[in-house]
Amino acid sequence: MTDLFADLPDTRPEVEHLAEGAVVLPGFVRDRDAALLAEIEKVLSRSPPCAMETPGGRRMSVMTSSCGRAGWVSDRDGYRYSALDPDTQQPWPPMPTLLLDIARRAAAKGGFDNFIPDSCLINCYAPGARMSLHQDKNERDFTQPIVSVSLGLPITFLFGGMQRSDKPLRYRLQHGDVAVWGGPVRLAFHGVMPLDDGHHPLLGHRRINLTFRRAL
Repeated sequence: MTDLFADLPDTRPEVEHLAEGAVVLPGFVRDRDAALLAEIEKVLSRSPPCAMETPGGRRMSVMTSSCGRAGWVSDRDGYRYSALDPDTQQPWPPMPTLLLDIARRAAAKGGFDNFIPDSCLINCYAPGARMSLHQDKNERDFTQPIVSVSLGLPITFLFGGMQRSDKPLRYRLQHGDVAVWGGPVRLAFHGVMPLDDGHHPLLGHRRINLTFRRAL
C-alpha cells in the first residue's frame, strides 16, 4: 500500500501523553526528514547495518548500526555498548550535529532538559521485522531519557510497564514522530509489532528508527 497521507498536514496535537514521563511528539521531525535521512545515509555508508545475534544465538530481524561515542552491540557474549563497530573494527561514525540537535530538542519538549546523548542506534526495518518487548538497561545513567525517532513506514509501538507481563499500550507511530520517555518509566518494557508492507515516498518499503541514549 502507498502512504496516501504522506503529504497531508498532521492534525494531531503537538504532544500526546502515553504515561507519566512518556510522550509522543507527532510529526516533530517531518519538516527536516530529507536532511535527516541524508545524514543517516552518510553514517550507514561507513558502518553498514547488520543483523546482530542475541545471546541465545538467534538472528534479529532488525538490521542495526550506530553512531556516536558508543554503539549498542549484541552477540553470544551478551548485550553491551562498544566503541568499535564489530563488523568493521573501526570506531563508530561521529553523531551528526543535526541528529544531536533533534535529540536534545525533542527531549526538552518531552520534559527532559540538558539531554546530551552519546549513542544513537540506527535500526532498519523491512516488512515483517519486529522488536519484542524489552528494557533499555545497558546504560549507566537511568536519569537520562530515551529519544526515539520514526522515519518511513508506520508501525505499531508497544509501551508497557515495569514487568514484561504488563499489558502494553499501542500507539501507531507515523513518519516524523518522536517518542520520549524517562523518569518513572525509564525502564518500561517497549517494542514494536511486525512492520506491515507498504511504500513510503522517501524510504520505499523501509522504516528507520533512531534511538538516542546516554550510554556511558
